[in-house]
Amino acid sequence: MFALRNGSKLSRLVVRSTIAAGVLALVGAISAPRAQASGALYSVMTRAPKSSQGHGKGQAKTPAVVTQSGPLKGIMNGTTAEFLGIPYAVPPVGSLRWTPPQSFGRWHGLLNASNFGSACTQGGRGSENCLFLNVYVPNFKKNGHKRGGALPVMFWIHGGGLVSGAGSDYDPTPLVNQGVIVVTINYRLGLLGFFAQSAIDGEGHENGNYGLMDQQLAMNWVQSNIGAFGGDPGNVTIFGESAGGHSVYCQLASPTAAGLFAHAIAESGSYVIFEQFLQAIIPISDAETTGDGLVPSGAAIADSVGCSSQTAACLRGVSNTEMISVQPGTLYAFVDGTLLTETPQDAFTSGNFNRVPIIAGTNHDEWRIFVAEQYDLQGNPILTQTEYNDAVVLMWTSALAPFVEFLYPYASFPSGGVALGASGTDGIFACGARNADQLLSQFTTTFAYEFNDENAPPPQSQVPGLTFSLGAFHSAELQYLFNIGFFFELNASQQQLSQAMVSYWTHFAATGDPNSASTPTWAPYATNADQFQSLIPPTPVVESTFNTDHQCDSFWNLVP
Repeated sequence: MFALRNGSKLSRLVVRSTIAAGVLALVGAISAPRAQASGALYSVMTRAPKSSQGHGKGQAKTPAVVTQSGPLKGIMNGTTAEFLGIPYAVPPVGSLRWTPPQSFGRWHGLLNASNFGSACTQGGRGSENCLFLNVYVPNFKKNGHKRGGALPVMFWIHGGGLVSGAGSDYDPTPLVNQGVIVVTINYRLGLLGFFAQSAIDGEGHENGNYGLMDQQLAMNWVQSNIGAFGGDPGNVTIFGESAGGHSVYCQLASPTAAGLFAHAIAESGSYVIFEQFLQAIIPISDAETTGDGLVPSGAAIADSVGCSSQTAACLRGVSNTEMISVQPGTLYAFVDGTLLTETPQDAFTSGNFNRVPIIAGTNHDEWRIFVAEQYDLQGNPILTQTEYNDAVVLMWTSALAPFVEFLYPYASFPSGGVALGASGTDGIFACGARNADQLLSQFTTTFAYEFNDENAPPPQSQVPGLTFSLGAFHSAELQYLFNIGFFFELNASQQQLSQAMVSYWTHFAATGDPNSASTPTWAPYATNADQFQSLIPPTPVVESTFNTDHQCDSFWNLVP
């Protein structure tokens, strides 16, 4: 059955490139809730976005702070001070498009930090003048932030496939209420943030990973300024989900991020970067010229926007909306030689990474939401064996389809959508995450989890056209950590899980250890024990069957 493992080098390369091409269309959907959901799914899952202008009677108060860029005033939300839309970089527009971000410097007068700044350019919203961050400070009193011990800081990197999302999409109140400062950021997205092209890359500046450079500049801003808000620059935890988790793995591997954070949390960021048969982070020279099955070449992108001359001047003259109109649904970082000198997988294998305590994990049913969007919500649910066969070939190609159908037979699942979701979860997210845990844990304390609430909102009955439960889908855990505007409230059992998760995350931010007297013990990951913390309502438990549940060593880690 596993003859693929023993083929020639050429056959392995053919299989790998074929699989990558087949998976490309579906992997293009990976993103965070606001970016990923189709109109139908998003409309039933979310409320109207929270206004960025004040919060009721707290609006009369004007908390003020003096940063290195100058003084600013925010707004009060209960006892939390919110400082919104703080510029941390010069707008990367005109000749500064596709250049490393530059510190904003000083502003004139008193900055009104009571409104969010623009999101970065993406479908339906945003602009290139978007490099803003938001700071949420608990128990803020006039001058009170200057007294007592410095608070832990949590630095949130949003998801969205590196093509969408914004810091303003996430209300971190549940975390802030536990006594941590939370910073949320915007960073350049899409081809404006992740672009490898020979003329631009020949200008002599750091290149390719502009969005990751933005993240690092924002981290440097925190190092220089968070003390003014009462935060501890020596106790910063970076955390992110989906593309934000992908970013966290990249920052762990980045030599230019050394010293900018003390802990890291990666949620569902393992997709297609820790599997043997899929590696989406490629050398920048390859991305400039040929690309691969997951990464279009910069030369081809330039041609597609009318810049067959391949000049930087032509490309900088293309509108921001036209640039993003030709990008795929998901982008990835590059090995650029400076910010990333090797892939995260290679860095974690050798131990050549920023060795800080880490929480990392995935959700039990990551891929179901993508199946729902591609099939059910398009009016084409997978209801027969034939339809399932076709869907497996489309996703995994004819090279892997027989193996996938043997291990994930249609008859063994409640629906074709659940079956396809299982193989997608295992092959794209779960086993890669476990591979990363095994590498990381050889060098640093690593806490591994699986989010396992099979009844996470929304219920199937509330999504028109859905033929199966979404289970613990990609991004489902966010509603247990943030206020993100879901219509559906957590039940009592789920609220208890939410409290445990918030406790784990914030205790980890404070100490590098998620454990406290109020939560079940979470032991660090060890390869020989291979245990994960199962985040299941009402109370997390230890899970020992992750490997077999997700067919990791029995199949996915054998695919060449």
